[in-house]
Amino acid sequence: MIELEIQRDYLGEEKLDTIYFGGGTPSLYDPIMIDELIKKAVEVYGIHPDPEITLEANPDDITPQWLEKLGKTQVNRLSIGVQSFHDDDLKYLNRIHSGKEALKAIEIAKEFGFNSLSIDLIYGIPTLMEDTWKMNLEMASQFEVPHISAYALTVEPGTALDQFIKKGKYKATDDGDAHKHFDIIVEYLMRKGYEHYEISNFALPGKYAKHNTSYWTGEKYLGIGPSAHSYEKDSRQWNVTNIKAYLDGLAIRKLHFEREILTENQKINEYIMTSLRTMWGMDLHKIERNFGQEYVTHIINEANKYISSDRLKISDHKLLLTDQGKFFADGIAADLFF
Repeated sequence: MIELEIQRDYLGEEKLDTIYFGGGTPSLYDPIMIDELIKKAVEVYGIHPDPEITLEANPDDITPQWLEKLGKTQVNRLSIGVQSFHDDDLKYLNRIHSGKEALKAIEIAKEFGFNSLSIDLIYGIPTLMEDTWKMNLEMASQFEVPHISAYALTVEPGTALDQFIKKGKYKATDDGDAHKHFDIIVEYLMRKGYEHYEISNFALPGKYAKHNTSYWTGEKYLGIGPSAHSYEKDSRQWNVTNIKAYLDGLAIRKLHFEREILTENQKINEYIMTSLRTMWGMDLHKIERNFGQEYVTHIINEANKYISSDRLKISDHKLLLTDQGKFFADGIAADLFF
């Protein structure tokens, strides 16, 4: 709560529109503490009407008793880390919940009135077959989960999974499988009425995540806690990672962080990366207004090879990924960078 006060001026006079509890395991906190944090944030910053307040939760933390307490707070959206409904995949990912627990978590969350739900799924897992991936999607759509985030499995160096793969205990990931899984989810969910509004995110009409959408459209945001990142259009900053150093700073009401002042090229690259990932695309008129015609010319020149190969298209002065280009979004964006 101290950092909320220290950062009071970061957003200027802007009120909060969304609050997101994530990064770590916020579902381990007592909902009473969560509500106290929300009240403090509202007291310090103010809040717009009808805010989106999201809490990330592991399936094994979602119990009737916990949901009953959470229902008395201002949290109005749950993001559940399902990952898969199949135990072989969950074992590979070293998750402690089962597929049955994941299904039960969604079921009881809806019973307790948390209809604004998002679930995370992971594809590209070596244990994940095409038919079981389709079954994961069928289960999600049967529950009419309004928002689904799907991420390709990435193996971070030095993690337990990385060591298991190197020792031959676990099968390595395969980009070809990940590509197939990506194509399956795009085709399946769009057929079920979901909109593929960002590379990793699908939503029923009007059910986009307000919090993440504000990030992709370049709005300011404030991160609270160790390692948290903040952005206010001309600069970004990130808190110290070391928890002791972070707490020592708070004890003297001083925040330990690093700040980077963004150059024009960094600003345009940020816009290229975030906007191209969305179904709204990159607005060439906006780039001309904010940066100049020479930036538009550069982008179009670099984009031509992807337009020719049907991975990008221009429509109504917006540069958009085609279905064939979506899986390669990050690489295409990097090619357009300044």
